[in-house]
Amino acid sequence: MTVHGSQIPEAMLRRIPRQARSRERLAHVLATADRLLAAEGPEALTTTRVAAEAGMSVGAVYQYLPDRDAIIEALATSYLARIEVTMASFVAAATEQHRADPVGALVDAFAQVYRSENGFRALWFGRHLTEATRCADREYKRRMADMLRELVLAQQQVIDSARLPDACRAAHLIADTLLQEAFRADPEGDPALLREAKTALRGYLAALTAPTRR
Repeated sequence: MTVHGSQIPEAMLRRIPRQARSRERLAHVLATADRLLAAEGPEALTTTRVAAEAGMSVGAVYQYLPDRDAIIEALATSYLARIEVTMASFVAAATEQHRADPVGALVDAFAQVYRSENGFRALWFGRHLTEATRCADREYKRRMADMLRELVLAQQQVIDSARLPDACRAAHLIADTLLQEAFRADPEGDPALLREAKTALRGYLAALTAPTRR
C-alpha cells in the first residue's frame, strides 16, 4: 500500500486504510513522526507524542500503528523504499544513457538522499532498529545488489559471470558502510570519505574486468 510516497507492507499495519481520507490520515501520522524523529530522535516516537503533534487522538493513531516499534518500522520501510526508487531510476535509464562515471553519479545521488532524509539518519545512526527493521534492511540490501548488477550490465561496465552477484553485493555493502560513516561525521557528508568511496568502488569495478586472481 502506498503511503507518504512509499510502499508500506499491509502486514505492518494494525488496520489497512481503504479510503483516501484514511490513507491521508496515516500519511499525516508518518510525516509527523518523521519530523519528530529528525528533530528529537527515536525516543520521541511514542504513540502519545506522535498523536499530539499530529493533532489526533491516541486511538486514531493506534488504529494503524499500535506502538513505537510499529512507527519505527513503517518509517524505516518508507525510507528504504525511497532509496530503492533512486537506484531504480538509474537502472531504468541505464540502457539509454551511458555514463562516463556511473560510480561517481551513484555515490553523489545517494549522498543527496542522506542529506535530505534527516529522519533516516536519526534512525539508522541510533540504537532503536527493531528486528523487523533489520530484516527489512537485509532484504533491501539484497534488492539493491540485484539492481546494481542490472546497472553495470546495462552500462556494459563488466561481463556477466557467476561471480558478479557476490561482487555487486560486496560493492553495495562497501558503499553503504562508507556513506553511513561519511554522514555520521558530517550532516552534509564528509567529503574525504565520499571521495574515497568513489575511489574504492571504481577500483573494484576495474578489478572485475581484469583476469581473476586467486
